Amino acid sequence: MFHSYLLILLLLSSFAIGQESKIEWSPNYQIQIDDFKPSRVDINQSITAISVSSGVMVDFAVQMSNIEFMFTKNFNAKLVCSFNKESASITAPDSLKAGKLLKLVQFDFDLSELYTRKMRKELFENKKMFSNVTFFQPYFDKMNAARNKISSEIYTASNFGENSTFLEKEHAAIKEEINLLSDFCKECKPPKKRK
Repeated sequence: MFHSYLLILLLLSSFAIGQESKIEWSPNYQIQIDDFKPSRVDINQSITAISVSSGVMVDFAVQMSNIEFMFTKNFNAKLVCSFNKESASITAPDSLKAGKLLKLVQFDFDLSELYTRKMRKELFENKKMFSNVTFFQPYFDKMNAARNKISSEIYTASNFGENSTFLEKEHAAIKEEINLLSDFCKECKPPKKRK
């Protein structure tokens, strides 16, 4: 009996630790340097090459019966955009450059939320009653490829955040697009199509 309780406690502890390493996207949350694990941040003058890994990911979890899946059209809560502390990193020669990289990470976080909302919209509009679980994959792949392309272009065009005016302009456009897809936030219920 004691072993069963210990096993349950260990499972709950590991789940809690896993959750602490992720920050879900929120419209008012700004990524801070403290959100990175200390071992994943290296800021010192001897660094000659900067690097950044945004640690942003989109998780898609569908756990439901076939009947439940058949009658489900809104998958907003099943797609989650998050910042993963375990995979995010910054390497910079000083705090000024680290701050610019941090703005790039925030851009990537918001860009990923935009494409998460676009995915939710595609799924909502294209899910049919007799669709099977594999119908998600093409939409996921298409949106992920588009997001990665834009992210790469912005990283390059902004010279890894050095061109802050350009980055701010692009970031403002992404935030505006997010607002236009307000029906596809994680907690939202999209309106039914009128016939």
